[in-house]
Amino acid sequence: MFRSLFNTQGGVARTLRLFAIAYIALLCAAAVLSLVLSATGIWPWLTLEIAGWGYTFPAGHVVQIASAGLGVALLLYLPSAIRVSQLEHAHRKFSMRMEDVAHAYQISHRADREGVFNLSSEFDAVRERMTYLRQHPDLSRLEPDVLEAAAQMSHVSRDLATVYSDENVDRAKAVLKQRQTEVSELQERINHAKSLTDELRRWTTQVSVEESVADQQIEQLCKDLADLLPELNDTPASGIARATTKTEGSKVVSIPAVLAGLGNAAE
Repeated sequence: MFRSLFNTQGGVARTLRLFAIAYIALLCAAAVLSLVLSATGIWPWLTLEIAGWGYTFPAGHVVQIASAGLGVALLLYLPSAIRVSQLEHAHRKFSMRMEDVAHAYQISHRADREGVFNLSSEFDAVRERMTYLRQHPDLSRLEPDVLEAAAQMSHVSRDLATVYSDENVDRAKAVLKQRQTEVSELQERINHAKSLTDELRRWTTQVSVEESVADQQIEQLCKDLADLLPELNDTPASGIARATTKTEGSKVVSIPAVLAGLGNAAE
């Protein structure tokens, strides 16, 4: 849409420019012709009086001659202006043709990547591509030489289209997607192993603290029992016999044995 609008605006501007050049050329020719006719006596000179400083000057022939001189100068300038306009139009047309060639080449290259073309010889391959481009709905307005240039460019880059075909690209994407999935799963397992390691570390620390507390309690208990022994040894013999022995059925337990067992447990 924008391209068609640009083309329309360019055509209108070019038409207006041509009308302006023709109008200027007619005015200049009329000024020169009027000067020649007036100089030869066929037409009378232009009557124009200029008043100033208390004087009146007949300036009709001066204005007519100046107009004719300006017309000649403009007529000498018009060919260069026409050439510049033609060069601008040619440059714009060349740019538009290059855009058309690039657009047609992209379509042909995309079709080549999809595996549409099968012929191998250069002549048949270019003709096949031109036929495909000519039948494409977006390229119906292009000239045959534009389609031929695009077809030749597509034939030159056929190896590139084969390497980067849609099938190869899809296969590469599938492989990368699978590897990405494997990496994600591996990262999940690593995170799970880290959480287990942290949990085991905290558990080990907790058990070590509990063992240390238990060892301190046993050591304190041994000290307390060791402090109680002298008091028990100072009691009478009957009291010592009753205090140092305790019968549980047929089994006799002595305080030294208890202390020895507690000491072994503490060690």
